[in-house]
Amino acid sequence: MPADTACAPSDPTGGLKRILGVGFGLAVVVGSILGIGILRTPGLVAAQLGEPSIILIVWLLGGLYTLVGAVCLAELGTMLPKAGGYYVYARRAFGSTAGFGVGWADWVTYCCVLGYISIAIGEFSAELVPALASGAKVVSVTSLLALAAMQWNGLRISSWFQEWTSAVKFTAFLALILAALVYSGSAAEGAGAAPSVATAATGAGGFGFVGLIVALQSVVIAYGGWQSALYFTEEDRDPARNLPRSMIGGVVSVLVIYILVNVALLVVLPMGDLATSILPAADAAQRLIGGQGSLVITILSIISLPPLLNAILLIGTRILFAMGRDGLFWSGTASVNAGGTPGAAMLVTTAVAFVLIVFGTFERLVAFASFFLAANYVVSCLALITLRRREPELPRPFRAWAYPWSVGIVCAGAVAFLVGFVLGDTTNSLAALSLLAAGLVGRRLVGAR
Repeated sequence: MPADTACAPSDPTGGLKRILGVGFGLAVVVGSILGIGILRTPGLVAAQLGEPSIILIVWLLGGLYTLVGAVCLAELGTMLPKAGGYYVYARRAFGSTAGFGVGWADWVTYCCVLGYISIAIGEFSAELVPALASGAKVVSVTSLLALAAMQWNGLRISSWFQEWTSAVKFTAFLALILAALVYSGSAAEGAGAAPSVATAATGAGGFGFVGLIVALQSVVIAYGGWQSALYFTEEDRDPARNLPRSMIGGVVSVLVIYILVNVALLVVLPMGDLATSILPAADAAQRLIGGQGSLVITILSIISLPPLLNAILLIGTRILFAMGRDGLFWSGTASVNAGGTPGAAMLVTTAVAFVLIVFGTFERLVAFASFFLAANYVVSCLALITLRRREPELPRPFRAWAYPWSVGIVCAGAVAFLVGFVLGDTTNSLAALSLLAAGLVGRRLVGAR
């Protein structure tokens, strides 16, 4: 193993509290995935495919691809149960420079996500209460600072918040699905006709290869966030047992919700309407309950965001903590307060997100995050392959199913997604690479090891 792959000597716990369990793992995975994506993406997918059966198959394939990815990276997470996620695996496999590059990019990614999720909270709040429109960014900043204050008080309250808000969100989506199916059935009995999954394709054309690829990419993006439990293995009471259960159980739960949401939309909306809808969930709700439909979806959107914001702040903090502990960032970020929160790392992460909220745009922040997530996913897949070959003796409490075929499929998909993003948004890809280069140069200038 290269000399710079060895981890710096440190307290094996680093002051982190090992108090989390599978409940938190499920909550952080579900809370990170389930949200606005499934409220918006079905219309885009329907526009590309136009056939109900194909639409459902693509959502299923996207979920299965995500599940295979979760199974592959669960091997890394149980083999190297340390805070930091992708950074830990890249550093072990490829050395400190590559590790820092992945860690820096990952941390910047989550700062960007913090920024645009906070902005979304402000925008949805303004839709719900128009008087807040002029102060939407104030709402965004206040939401971020409120969660930071809560997390400062310790991991126990943060994990409790994650579990309960994720449960509320999951229940709200189930209620939406049930209401759509029940109301559409009642409407069908009263009117004598209603669109069904079998007949909803009226008015929409077929699909082609390009449309299929675009649809698959959109679906995979909607499953984003499945890797969230990887960042907390050092704080889990039994990561070898809990991490696979959290990741697999979380992805399967969301897959079921996504399929049911699409079934409900296909039952309620004719294919022509679904394929042209920017926010199909709102259109479906409006068709079922009238003018209050958009209000219901706005409330659901707001409900979906706090657990996501909480999870992202927790994750960004752990990445910075891990790099600081290993000497690849300011060592002060490795300090942990009495409640188990890496306080300095959280303050730095919050401060950067605050700047992004004030000066960034939603679209630019989403583009940066998408590029880095795809790139780091590729590196992590390669890390799994490298460590299987170079360190076969490492204990692996959980092994990726059907290796090497599983990791080959995941890696090929990740590379294709990254290439597609670079070709489709070259400007933001180059800007993201500039941010990565700035981090690497900065590390050299300060002389971090």
